[in-house]
Amino acid sequence: MAKKEILRFSTEPKLEPSGEGEVGTRLIVMGSPALTEGFALIGFETWPNATEDDVEKLLEELEKSQEKALVLLEPGLSRGQSGRLSRVRAESPRIIITEVPPLQAPGDYHPAVEDLVTKVLGQSALEEKK
Repeated sequence: MAKKEILRFSTEPKLEPSGEGEVGTRLIVMGSPALTEGFALIGFETWPNATEDDVEKLLEELEKSQEKALVLLEPGLSRGQSGRLSRVRAESPRIIITEVPPLQAPGDYHPAVEDLVTKVLGQSALEEKK
């Protein structure tokens, strides 16, 4: 693989194949340029300023190629209304999708699972014990 500038944003996979005939897991992050720049430093494939359409196209590509991938999305992309996104999360054993807090307001971030915990166990389940 050719040597690349560290801060260059790229949609090219960063991992080499893991063995004969095998392809490594793609590490992908989609979100704001500031967030994706940090992940580029540790070798992630970056999609700065990605849109919901970009997420849809990427997931379609991953499904067709049957590639393994870890996809990190900022909340605006992760909580979109895409049917493909919901289906891949529920059904794909090769594609793991998770959410990362936005850089500009990490203290205000609340993962979607908090709503489920509150519905099932009540608000007290999320309160800190003193």
